[in-house]
Amino acid sequence: MFSGAKNNQGFKRKHLGSDENTTACCHDEVSDDKGDIGTSGRDTSTNINDDTQPDGVSKRKRLPKELTFQDMYNNQDAFDDDDEDDSDWEPVQKHLEILKWFCTNCTMVNLDDVVHCDICGEHKESGILKHGFYASPCSPELDLIQVESEARERDKDLRFEASASNCSTAVGFDERMLLHSEVEMKSHPHPERPDRLRAIAASLAVAGIFPGKCYPIPAREITQEELRRVHSLEHIETVELTSQILSSYFTPDTYANEHSAYAARLAAGLCANLASAIFSGRVRNGFALVRPPGHHAGVTQAMGFCLHNNAAVAALAAQAAGAKKVLIVDWDVHHGNGTQEIFEQNKSVLYISLHRHEGGKFYPGTGAAFEVGSKGAEGYCVNIPWSRGGVGDNDYIFAFQHVVLPIANCSFQVFS
Repeated sequence: MFSGAKNNQGFKRKHLGSDENTTACCHDEVSDDKGDIGTSGRDTSTNINDDTQPDGVSKRKRLPKELTFQDMYNNQDAFDDDDEDDSDWEPVQKHLEILKWFCTNCTMVNLDDVVHCDICGEHKESGILKHGFYASPCSPELDLIQVESEARERDKDLRFEASASNCSTAVGFDERMLLHSEVEMKSHPHPERPDRLRAIAASLAVAGIFPGKCYPIPAREITQEELRRVHSLEHIETVELTSQILSSYFTPDTYANEHSAYAARLAAGLCANLASAIFSGRVRNGFALVRPPGHHAGVTQAMGFCLHNNAAVAALAAQAAGAKKVLIVDWDVHHGNGTQEIFEQNKSVLYISLHRHEGGKFYPGTGAAFEVGSKGAEGYCVNIPWSRGGVGDNDYIFAFQHVVLPIANCSFQVFS
């Protein structure tokens, strides 16, 4: 097997010496202290001048000083190099290592001589995992102490210890979900990796939001009974099976390690707890900082980085706590095909998704405008598919003002 670059001489060459492995050449080769000598194995008695040559020197045909093209053609052997036969030489194929780095913020690859990411502008020595969004995207880690100090000074008057009585927003986070990671090291970092949560958690911590201003929601492992309201038993058991395997894949981009099933149970359980806390009135709203994600996970399959559908689990947990109607608004760039599948026949859950679609050419290909629900639940699935990438804030604001909010308000008024 060939690996690595060829030898330092720049060409692959057969070397002379006592090593038996080097004696199998196209022609017999001999050597003395005067240098390499090559004599053809074919009969050399012809075309040799009567003048004898010193031992150890190649015998060549004496040629006139001025040669015609015919002379050159008839005497091609006379132009062979004195050195060893080079019929086995190959042009050098140097392996040029291109230095590159992957952006901590967006994971995109950049050439080593580039200081800022070409995609998001983050500095190659970004401190976002430590300082969150307070890390300057234009400065390396060395400049972050002052940035963090200024941020804390700005927010110190607003920071106070959170309790159930003095805060209205809850945040759920558990470091055990960071155990879910891709075992196989590939050339490009996986976009769904522990660093995503680390960066968000760092942003909240540095700003003094959480811990600090928000009510903490503890994680718990979701029960199989709760999961069976969303997923098939076969799906649940398949996810659990990964805990016995060091590394596995549901799809080429949906990985699992031995901790992934545990992390997925914690993520779903935390979302269920948050939904129950909101409906019970303990908090007005909340943010579940969880992974692995969920909206691509359908009734029977894990895909798109997702193992269990956390949003679906949260919606049904809210209904178990007494909610009659639940609205799910999904504005991820990809359509939440799993969430739509789970609720497409359910009139008690209104699912609205804004996503890039491109006529079905963008992953996962579902989410066309005509997909509106089925079997009596038509109208309870609303898709707003963008025809291209690069859709901006104004487009989303317009869609929320003229589509999302009017449909949501109408739905709840009719239901009540």
